[in-house]
Amino acid sequence: MNQLQQLKQTSTVVADTGDFLQLARFAPQDATTNPSLILKAVLQPDYAPLLESTVAEHQAASLDDIVDQVLVRFGLEILKVVPGRVSTEVDARLSFDRVATVARARRLIALYEQAGIERERVLIKIAATWEGIQAARELEADGIFCNLTLLFAFCQAVACADAKVRLISPFVGRIYDWHKKSAGAAWDETARSLSNDPGVQSVTRIFNYYKQHGIATQVMGASFRNVGQISALSGCDLLTISPDLLAKLEASSAPFERALGVDLGAPQPAITYDEAAFRYALNDDAMATEKLAEGIRGFAVDAGKLDAMIEKLRSR
Repeated sequence: MNQLQQLKQTSTVVADTGDFLQLARFAPQDATTNPSLILKAVLQPDYAPLLESTVAEHQAASLDDIVDQVLVRFGLEILKVVPGRVSTEVDARLSFDRVATVARARRLIALYEQAGIERERVLIKIAATWEGIQAARELEADGIFCNLTLLFAFCQAVACADAKVRLISPFVGRIYDWHKKSAGAAWDETARSLSNDPGVQSVTRIFNYYKQHGIATQVMGASFRNVGQISALSGCDLLTISPDLLAKLEASSAPFERALGVDLGAPQPAITYDEAAFRYALNDDAMATEKLAEGIRGFAVDAGKLDAMIEKLRSR
């Protein structure tokens, strides 16, 4: 078996792309999208007609409504290929507005349901701010499943578990990026690889904590930079992987052994966070604070670019 086939024996493989034309090749169970991936897709000639037709069909709607129609249109195409779920993201510019996040999530789910898709096949992606986590708490209680993204700190994972969210996406590669940049010339790539990679260590700690305490929230490692990070997290509930790295896994037949779930490590005491404690813990983690803010800004910029493309098409 190639490495992709081996990985599928230990973890659910998810494709991290808005390019649904690539999906069938890798046969993932689920797929995830975000504003940057959707923007990247609509800039390709293959997807320009999809954007143009969606805008034309909803010419008189508000900009936000049209954006949601575009996101759901991509989601519907993805769901024709994957047997499982698609993650569709709420506008990152709402990351600190609980009420608006809940309203936007409900609208996205309504659009999917109007298209005949059961809500169980959709995960609403929300940034793991305090407001985002509380929005997810409300949505989950109403049977709308959530994927909490831009997760870098242990306190975010604990708060998500307390809110009973369906799934979290801790970002392996961006944690790795921060530590590598922070270390500068002192960074030793070999010494900080595989199980010593700071991104891998973060996800491993969360995974072990969840399993030790019987927490049902699923852990989906995300944002990978190399195959080594993926191999070091094999056995994680889910792993969402870019098409480039899926192709590398497919091209290799090197042995791939389960890394997580064999030994859960030393017992970790149960922790809870109220809002003040959560904000302090997040503030106390420089990496998580910086990467969360950077991630929200980046997604917001790409959401703005998509807005501009839609407005340009609508003004023709």
